[in-house]
Amino acid sequence: MKELVEVMAKALVDNPEEVSVTERTEGRTTIVELRVAPSDMGKVIGKQGRIAKSIRAVVKAASTRDNTRVEVEIVE
Repeated sequence: MKELVEVMAKALVDNPEEVSVTERTEGRTTIVELRVAPSDMGKVIGKQGRIAKSIRAVVKAASTRDNTRVEVEIVE
């Protein structure tokens, strides 16, 4: 899932070299943390959070195939 989030984020931002994605597991849930440059934060979140919701929906759809629970957090 980490690679999927990284590819999507790098396609959206102006500074793809500053995209950082980390993955950690808490119980049965995998948490993917996405960090981008402060100037690109709006591009990743989108108007009223639409882009962020879309990223989370794609990751959720991909994770159901593996029978895992994945959450995406956008960290400042």
